[in-house]
Amino acid sequence: MSEGEAVPALLAAPTSRSLLVRVLTAAVLVPLAVAIGYAGGWLWTALVTLAVIGVYVEWLMIVGVGEKRIFLMGATALALVGCCFSLAAGEGALVVGALGLVSIALLSPGQRRGWAGAGFLYAVIAQVAALLLRSDAEFGFVALIFVFLVIWATDVGGYFAGRAIGGRKLWPRVSPNKTWAGAIGGLLGSLTVAGGFAAFGIGKSLPLLVLGGGLSVVGQLGDLFESAVKRRFGVKDSSHIIPGHGGLMDRLDSLFAAIVLAAILGFWRHGVDGIGRGLMVW
Repeated sequence: MSEGEAVPALLAAPTSRSLLVRVLTAAVLVPLAVAIGYAGGWLWTALVTLAVIGVYVEWLMIVGVGEKRIFLMGATALALVGCCFSLAAGEGALVVGALGLVSIALLSPGQRRGWAGAGFLYAVIAQVAALLLRSDAEFGFVALIFVFLVIWATDVGGYFAGRAIGGRKLWPRVSPNKTWAGAIGGLLGSLTVAGGFAAFGIGKSLPLLVLGGGLSVVGQLGDLFESAVKRRFGVKDSSHIIPGHGGLMDRLDSLFAAIVLAAILGFWRHGVDGIGRGLMVW
């Protein structure tokens, strides 16, 4: 191999290894998330609660809030919100969440008070949305899997389209690696998932395509939002807890945004007891 051939090979090798690590990690985490989502109940509540506590902690690390009491206060409030949902005490969850937000805002350092409160709000809204969406006994799991698959297809489609096509950057000041080609590839991936659901008789074609596309766009906006926060504080990855993927925020930002939108739509159409139906049945 000549020197000119060796340099590109060396540059490509880490990318291949990184992709392999990403795939292997996803091969473990995806079936686990689906299985726990299917089980529902306290297992799903525990998984969601642990995830949002992790995201909250990462957020505080990104924005430079290092006080242990702020970490513990937010983590405790999120854990209590999860306990309230397990006990079917939704009103209690809202009270605990509101008290947690006020306490964090009051006790955080002045120059970081807004950022600390925003991190808790970000986590607790996603927690409540994920738990409410799955709580629909008839359509909760189907709705949850639809959101999962739309976001995963968006991620995969965006990754491969962005690398294969490249081209104009989507928002270079915030996320220099994201391209319009990747955004469109992600959108096409989400439409493929929506079309697949319709082909198997799980909903009507047009509403599912619109819904899948909307969730994809909102998910990508959630990704850009996290990138903007990290850029604001000069941070590349929220952490390195997930091999090949970075931190929990890096992996869940799109899902958080999409699942909140899904819960809002479902609640708007069928109320708190039929959020899954409201999302999937048109």
